[in-house]
Amino acid sequence: MTEVAGARELSKEALLDAYRTMRTIREFEERLHTEFATGEIPGFVHLYAGEEAIAAGVMAHLDENDYVASTHRGHGHSIAKGCDVKGMMFEIYGKDEGICRGKGGSMHIADLDKGMLGANGIVGGGPPLVCGVGLSAKVRGTKQVGVSFTGDGGANQGTFLESLNLASVWDLPVVFIMENNGYAEATAQAFSSKGIDIAKRADGFSMPGVVVDGHDFFAVYEAAGEAIKRAREGGGPSLVECKVNRYYGHFEGDAQTYRGENEVEEIRKEKDCLMLFRQRVTSADLVEEEDLDKIDEEGKALIDEAVEEAKAAPEPDPDKLLTDVYVSY
Repeated sequence: MTEVAGARELSKEALLDAYRTMRTIREFEERLHTEFATGEIPGFVHLYAGEEAIAAGVMAHLDENDYVASTHRGHGHSIAKGCDVKGMMFEIYGKDEGICRGKGGSMHIADLDKGMLGANGIVGGGPPLVCGVGLSAKVRGTKQVGVSFTGDGGANQGTFLESLNLASVWDLPVVFIMENNGYAEATAQAFSSKGIDIAKRADGFSMPGVVVDGHDFFAVYEAAGEAIKRAREGGGPSLVECKVNRYYGHFEGDAQTYRGENEVEEIRKEKDCLMLFRQRVTSADLVEEEDLDKIDEEGKALIDEAVEEAKAAPEPDPDKLLTDVYVSY
């Protein structure tokens, strides 16, 4: 039997849940890539395909009482945090049955009941939000944790660096996840940042900083688990950098002329997180191939239904245009 680091503490059910999360995200994103090309989806769409292991590995340690703040590339975080998949698809199509009544769209999906503070069109917009979550939890004496996701393009934003400092000064129960997919829009990290690891910046704010392979669910699961446990037990904030690759452009319609020839094809062949997960758990006799095949089928069927129903769903009533805009106190 092949040893799989980090798998011993996970039951078969937990392993299947992790794979189901990753497969659902992949099916959701691959289908959106196809559907967006038809011109039926309004607004911008930024796909998370290739990064599924990060969302699944982090969210496995959270519950509905914990909060996450996402990015413009937020579908994966939303699905992994438990947001309704069909409600998300309705939202992306701008329909009234969407979880934000069709007003948020792809870049602003939110569900506070699930602890999803929202995808965010502002680069580096999430870290300050989870500092608020952490302060609230600390003042109220709860065990809640706030987790923010930021891309490498947000690593040099003042909001990110100021949030690291604030979380450290106030000793907040938060975890900063850096999803370093190598490109800030079309700019490779080497052109925008000096140094190899963004996680090293944690040293300057007196917090732990670690780097993991973002293609490896088990590596993410272990690192995120340690950081979240530390935060929950009063140990303060941490920074976890996950080095990964996205399969599609910064946005749908991005020609990706800045990427090397066959770059994505090679990544899919050698580093795909679903492929790696499947190989490792089956070779170690932790999960049967048939169980994973069944999840593949269920995931495809769910997304097929979601798209079909979203296309047929009613448009929002124009009279509701100004509702949910201002809070009434």
